[in-house]
Amino acid sequence: MSGTFSLRRCWAVLIKEFVQMRRDRLTFAMMIGIPILQLVLFGYAINADPKNLPTAVLAADASPYGRAVIAGLQNSGYFRMVREARSEAEVDQLLARGDVQFAVTIPAGFSRDIQRGKHPVLLVEADATDPAATSNAVAALNEIARTALARDLGGALARLQPGPAPFELRLQRRYNPEGLTQYNVVPGLIGTILTMTMVIMTSLAMTRERERGTMENLLAMPVKPVEVMLGKIVPYIVVGYVQVAVIMLAARFLFDVPMIGSLLTLSVALVIFIAANLSVGFSFSTIATNQLQAMQMAFFFFLPSILLSGFMFPYRGMPVWAQSLGEILPLTHFLRIVRGILLKGNGWLEIWPELSLLLAFMGAAMTLAMLRYRQTLD
Repeated sequence: MSGTFSLRRCWAVLIKEFVQMRRDRLTFAMMIGIPILQLVLFGYAINADPKNLPTAVLAADASPYGRAVIAGLQNSGYFRMVREARSEAEVDQLLARGDVQFAVTIPAGFSRDIQRGKHPVLLVEADATDPAATSNAVAALNEIARTALARDLGGALARLQPGPAPFELRLQRRYNPEGLTQYNVVPGLIGTILTMTMVIMTSLAMTRERERGTMENLLAMPVKPVEVMLGKIVPYIVVGYVQVAVIMLAARFLFDVPMIGSLLTLSVALVIFIAANLSVGFSFSTIATNQLQAMQMAFFFFLPSILLSGFMFPYRGMPVWAQSLGEILPLTHFLRIVRGILLKGNGWLEIWPELSLLLAFMGAAMTLAMLRYRQTLD
């Protein structure tokens, strides 16, 4: 072989590499698809200034002044009135389930007290489990309070115009009074870490068998697809619980995250969530032909999960189409469950809507995994 550089030989290797890339269609699709996915998500779906946040109103005084305040909140763009509550208990339930981000309570005699200059209290309660989702809306409240009644305070009431607002706006940050970010992030890490590790480890399980040549031994065994899947999944459920135990200990003793709800309730939700992710990984392992492809598919699943679930960015700040995609992902529902249990003390009644969707996803993923595994037997 000549010691000099040969453009012909270099060109041959280059062509060979392109041919190999063309044959590995899944890898090529990932190389093109992941940058496009990142561009779309970061360009369109991610918004650090969420608006039109769902808000409930408990109005004990249906006066023009009360309606003017509500109109001022809506005109700001941050608040969207979606529910008229009938009692304080209903307000508590709406906030606990996460149906609304804010609740506004207009007290009885609100209009009368304003006219008498008594500065009545207008209560605004915020679901502060995610401080980033409410921070800008909370910052706009003082200006809204100062200007909401500007048109209504005329004539003899014009004396109330200058200076502070004619009523006291009292803000309560529910579930996270100090607005600490770790209260939101650390519980979310439980779901994020489980999603990453469970999907990756299981997606590598079957491809590893195939690459090492032990797949034939597994297929020769008198076992059914569901038995193989359970045998592959159950050990990783134990691993998942070990990971959760480490995170929970760190959350309690390093970050002082409150744990108000039942750990038993959380444990049941964890089994379903872990099984759902393991089923996804098992499905990937039956599609991929090698461990590299399995890793690529796992990453392609993990990227939208972490971006569209509400872990990194406020969920309600995303456009409707992105929220619809986020609703398909199990991490979205688990984050609501784990934050609701730990920070709000939610029980079965509050978490059931999210838990039922997790069960449906787990069933669909397991069915797909078993169907794909049967296909690999043929």
